[in-house]
Amino acid sequence: MSVFRLALAYLAARPLLTALHVILLALGTATLVVLILFTEQAERKLQGDARPVDLVVGAKGSPLQLILSSVLHVDVPTGNIPYAAARSIGSDPMVRSATPLSLGDSHRGARIVGTDASFFELYGLTLAQGSAFKDEMEAVVGAQVAARLGLAVGAQFTGSHGLAETGAAHGDHPYRVVGVLAPTGTVVDRLILTSIESVWEVHGSHGTVAPEAREITALLVRYRSPLAAAMLPRRINAMTSMQAASPAYEGARLMSLVGVGVDALRVFAGVLMACAALSIFIALTTALQERARDLALLRTLGAPPAKLLALIAAEGMTLVGAGAILGLALGHAAAEAIGRWLAASQSWSVTGLAWEPSEAILLALIAAVGAATCAIPAIQAYARDPATVLLEQ
Repeated sequence: MSVFRLALAYLAARPLLTALHVILLALGTATLVVLILFTEQAERKLQGDARPVDLVVGAKGSPLQLILSSVLHVDVPTGNIPYAAARSIGSDPMVRSATPLSLGDSHRGARIVGTDASFFELYGLTLAQGSAFKDEMEAVVGAQVAARLGLAVGAQFTGSHGLAETGAAHGDHPYRVVGVLAPTGTVVDRLILTSIESVWEVHGSHGTVAPEAREITALLVRYRSPLAAAMLPRRINAMTSMQAASPAYEGARLMSLVGVGVDALRVFAGVLMACAALSIFIALTTALQERARDLALLRTLGAPPAKLLALIAAEGMTLVGAGAILGLALGHAAAEAIGRWLAASQSWSVTGLAWEPSEAILLALIAAVGAATCAIPAIQAYARDPATVLLEQ
């Protein structure tokens, strides 16, 4: 009988204890896999969504809320700012481009964003169907919105106030879809774009309010030179009634806030895996004592010491391998389930159908810890004199 088959036979003789060791290791591994998938994918999405924008100008309030609402589109805005003041910032020599945003409405969970042609250039957008909006009440929908809601060129829809699907509807101001965007893999995929004038029209401020009194929600700014990063935000925050927030800085702060909970879960997963390693060590040591006579007989029948070492190592590493593989499968399944739930709520999503490089490092670490756990019992089996063991028995 081969070493591996003999190790499996020993494990099968203790099914409940074997299952306990595997489950403990699998739970710790699955927790770490979910954390890896979530944090690394979320960080990439955050960086991808925020990369085109150097600065966001909006109403006074929480800088993080301003970024969440105007760049990531997962929160309510901090308020409105005068359109005339925003245009003056756009004409600053330190500004390469300034893209206005007017928020407040949505359609079945998809945010309606009032903007202008510079938004397409800012995010490098291309159309899969139709054309860009030109007139009032024309809309261009993101790829995810088009697929989820079945909106194609020529379709009509109405917006509702707020981000919830149950908000008050603007039934007397229907939008007409004139274009569908090609997929970008960014937040734009779940947005509906229209002109600022359309948003003003829906809210009754177009034609009834003087141009200088009109408002927008935020301004997305790109710098012309690195010097602007040091001067422009400070000037806006100190000398105007508006605030300027950096997506890069606030994004890093957001990940650090999330990281507190992630670190706590990592500690929990580490405790589970340490318990699993300790239980495997105790099980192998106990099994070595129980099977001392069997191992001694194998030696007297001609089995070399290295074979006994390999037998104990194979038994332990089989437990480690089974726990790691099961944990990997559970972690990816859990991440996929969480991702689908998040996608249903039109927020950030993760997928369990991806492989992150950090997972290879995790598996290598598990294998190293498993090998170290198996080393002492295996060396003990290698070093024991069979004659002594048989005399003791």
